[in-house]
Amino acid sequence: MKYCSQCGNTVSQTIPPGDNRPRHVCDGCGTIHYSNPNIIAGCLPVYGDRVLLCRRAIEPRLGFWTLPAGFMENGESTEQAAARETLEEARAQVRIGDLYTVTSIIHLNQVQMLYLAELDQPEFGPGDESLEVALFSEEQIPWDDLAFQTIRNALRFFFEDRRNDHFPLRHIELETKPGTYIAK
Repeated sequence: MKYCSQCGNTVSQTIPPGDNRPRHVCDGCGTIHYSNPNIIAGCLPVYGDRVLLCRRAIEPRLGFWTLPAGFMENGESTEQAAARETLEEARAQVRIGDLYTVTSIIHLNQVQMLYLAELDQPEFGPGDESLEVALFSEEQIPWDDLAFQTIRNALRFFFEDRRNDHFPLRHIELETKPGTYIAK
């Protein structure tokens, strides 16, 4: 950041009084500009014994499979964001259930929240951000072609939890090395 969005003056990185880390502070008006993690909301849509996946039509990870998810917008809840992303990416209406995974993606400054969701009807199709959308049983999941570690984690947890008929909330921290995670 070079300029203040409030007054247009230059900003400097400094630790404001009462804070403990450097922030962009306006040299003119003194506004402190905070940079906080982005929230990604999505869901794990289930129809019978299968889950709905989308093959990405955009970068990053063009052509790889993922669960419907994306950046939360202002003015919506995380549940609304998950349902909206599912409608946009998979043209599917879902009933959002319990929060299932919360992943802190530390190296990207993101928090991903995935909900369990029910797909009442097998009605779906690719949205603008998807090349194709399909239902997969556990045996059919394209494990080597999944776009993100967060998706791989959620699917592995889901199939394991489904065998036990117990779906606890999972807290995961992804460190700087892709594939490294600590499940809590």
